[in-house]
Amino acid sequence: MKLFFLNVIVFISAALQIPDVSAAENAELIFQDNFQGQLADGWDWIRQNPAHWNIRDGNLQIRVVPGRADTVKNALVRPAPLRSEARFAIDLSVTNDSIPTEQWEQAGITWYQNGKPIFKLVKELVDGKVMIIPGRKLVDSHAVDLRLVVTADSYTAFYRERGEKNFQVAASGKLPPGENEQVSIQCYHGPPDAEHWIVFSSFRISKLTDGAKSRRVLP
Repeated sequence: MKLFFLNVIVFISAALQIPDVSAAENAELIFQDNFQGQLADGWDWIRQNPAHWNIRDGNLQIRVVPGRADTVKNALVRPAPLRSEARFAIDLSVTNDSIPTEQWEQAGITWYQNGKPIFKLVKELVDGKVMIIPGRKLVDSHAVDLRLVVTADSYTAFYRERGEKNFQVAASGKLPPGENEQVSIQCYHGPPDAEHWIVFSSFRISKLTDGAKSRRVLP
């Protein structure tokens, strides 16, 4: 029954992909991974456990296991775009296959500098409520689209629940420059005695201009 439910989630996630940011005028697609059979080039694993991840039907599936930001397992990382050169958008679709049960159970995008996590845009269970962090925006859907826009020294975090047309702003603030920046797909704080999986899809990095910002990035 568990496998059947997961396959249904995978099918729905594959059918409802994030609109392609690169299709917007004045936006240039830098990288994308649609998880077709294998990972695209350039990814590295942090604390990989091959039994707890797979790729199926255009989706990356990772089991949410216990852990914290500094002990996360099966985190995918790749070099981040050079923020000093332009504005960039990082897009990711996140779908829970089970209702989160653990405090801080979460999944989404994490930003690294010199191997340390310094910022995250995630869907997270906090005090019994599922919300987007940062911003503490409540969400009801099991599936959300996340968009992180970064500049040389700042971030703006966007989100939308699946089926909505426009992105909403969750939060914005400073993101000071650092060395060896990486962007990550990851999940953690999962239950120790139950199988919870996250379905990730449509990972993209796009270079933006002011025209792209006004047309597609802002809701």
